[in-house]
Amino acid sequence: MDWIRQPAYRLVELFRSDPSKIVDYVDSVYDRIQRVEPLVKAFITIRSREELLEEAQRIAKNVDSYVLPGILVAVKDNISTRGIRTTCASRMLENYVPPYDATVIERLKRAGALILGKTNMDEFAMGSTTETSAFFPTKNPWDLSRVPGGSSGGSAAALAAGEATLALGSDTGGSIRNPAAFTATYGLKPTYGLVSRFGLIAYASSLDQIGPMARCVEDLALLLQVIAGFDPRDATSLPVAVPNYLEELNRLWHEEPRLRIAVLRSLVEVSEEGVRKVFEDALNKLCSRHECEDVEVPYRDQIVAAYYIVAMAEASSNLARYDGVRYGLKTSFEGRSWIDVYTEVRTKGFGYEVRKRIALGAFVLSAGYRDAYYLKALRFRRLLKEYFDGLYKRFDIVVSPTMPILPPRLGELVSDPLRMYMADINTVIANLIGCPAISIPIGFYNGLPVGLQAMSKPLNEVTLLYLGKELQESLGYANLVSEVIR
Repeated sequence: MDWIRQPAYRLVELFRSDPSKIVDYVDSVYDRIQRVEPLVKAFITIRSREELLEEAQRIAKNVDSYVLPGILVAVKDNISTRGIRTTCASRMLENYVPPYDATVIERLKRAGALILGKTNMDEFAMGSTTETSAFFPTKNPWDLSRVPGGSSGGSAAALAAGEATLALGSDTGGSIRNPAAFTATYGLKPTYGLVSRFGLIAYASSLDQIGPMARCVEDLALLLQVIAGFDPRDATSLPVAVPNYLEELNRLWHEEPRLRIAVLRSLVEVSEEGVRKVFEDALNKLCSRHECEDVEVPYRDQIVAAYYIVAMAEASSNLARYDGVRYGLKTSFEGRSWIDVYTEVRTKGFGYEVRKRIALGAFVLSAGYRDAYYLKALRFRRLLKEYFDGLYKRFDIVVSPTMPILPPRLGELVSDPLRMYMADINTVIANLIGCPAISIPIGFYNGLPVGLQAMSKPLNEVTLLYLGKELQESLGYANLVSEVIR
């Protein structure tokens, strides 16, 4: 059996009928990792084959007790895992081993999933290419000369390379959806508060959200089912009942509801030609069944600026704890001033992109500039939310390309930071207003993947999954594993 391409929901059925197959599956995926990981470099830390096989054998003895028995999950390296190094792809936390699990990891373990390892990312999730990692860049499995997106690029690359069946990412401004679009995988940013952030190492707390990544919509639904739900340890967690997403998806699929879809036309028009062409082809399929209408994006020129002001301000506050005393690198204090020690720790511990965002965040929060920048960005955020709340009363779904560009070559975006920031224009909206958003693979242009983004009102993940399944079935982009690497 080709274990590499099998979706999780089918593997679960197979393992329940024959638990011994879990060991074969783990062995096969591990063989794949040994072949392709030196080329892709998706992982910072990988657990040993022996440890995983031991866990697999334990789970196989009681397979009916678990939702995800033996399923291998790659975890972004900013999510705390007890006993497994968690670095945030930063020298600041290079040797940090958490003494506790994040809530999502606890829930995965209770579901019988196997934590395969920790995936590479942009340092402290600050970047869009997985090149700001302090250790090494990750490469796109569809073209090894290009980036896999970021900041959850390692998780997306692991899926596209066949090195994991499911993955977790985090999304502050598109960090799940961006790499999903660049690697022909599926990624969902849930409603803010639906998935606990307890154990997620913070970047910007009012924007951050953990979410599922997979190679098909059904697996997204299955993984979301496991990780969603109220957590009293997270003050922003929503006390809402969690539906069975896979069952609800199947229910909608059989009902075949006709959706009202708003197209963010100005975000389509600013996209590259290849992205536009693939997006319009997919949109035509949607509009043949659903009611579509073009709408404009208000304040388009201010969206990226407002997002980065809020994100950098919160980052400067969250990362203040890494001072060499409470957290971070340790150094000698003897005979040295506090300023010298603090400067050394943060210069050696943080990369350039992180230092830059901390400095800009401190600036917009400083006396004399807080009103002019930070408070104005918060007011803008409120206006944007009010506009989209109005849209969601008229439409079920709002769509655009996930990314306005094709996957860039390595080094292309990090050398042009303004272009890198502007490429986030489509994805940051969902984080600013707290709504759910999904990226769905819709095709390739010159061999490079393109994704469609769909957003909806808060807690309407099921409708997003339904749209994803409709495109998945009509276009055939499910369970793809790159053949560029063998």
